[in-house]
Amino acid sequence: MDLLIFFLIFSIPIVIISWRTIFNINTHGFYRFFAWESILWLAINNYRFWFDNPFGLKQIISWIFLFYSAGLIFLGIFHLIKFGKPNKSRDEKQLFNMEKTTKLVDNGIFKFIRHPIYGSLIFLTWGICFKNLDLVLLVISMLSTVLLFITARFDEKECVAYFGEKYINYMSRSKMFIPFIF
Repeated sequence: MDLLIFFLIFSIPIVIISWRTIFNINTHGFYRFFAWESILWLAINNYRFWFDNPFGLKQIISWIFLFYSAGLIFLGIFHLIKFGKPNKSRDEKQLFNMEKTTKLVDNGIFKFIRHPIYGSLIFLTWGICFKNLDLVLLVISMLSTVLLFITARFDEKECVAYFGEKYINYMSRSKMFIPFIF
């Protein structure tokens, strides 16, 4: 019961952040909301195991994923803001201000992967999952990964609509989440 109460309490900020897209199935934010909720459920269920058996294989894999996740999100946000020239004049209300880029970002981490922020959330998902592998949490981790993949695909449609052929060309020379692999 405590886990459900914590989940509901911590869901409030996610709902507040996502209110613009929760009811619009045609935006990347709709799927991102449910991915965030999945990650929250994983975190609430696994927080007790965060430092159990610190040198066990699962913990080592978990920490590798978590540190990689932190690096991706830092680089992704930094390069998006620095090179994307976010501008509030873009009228897409479903986008966060940092997402309202006016220039296609295809350098820095974006040279190698199109979605470092969603990639970081995938690695965060699996980093949390590996803290305490459990069948239900494994299914939720897979669901979160699928939701983030769908989020990225909808984001790409939005980017193609805004940047056009430049983004299509960019897609052909970059990977989605993992440099040189996928």
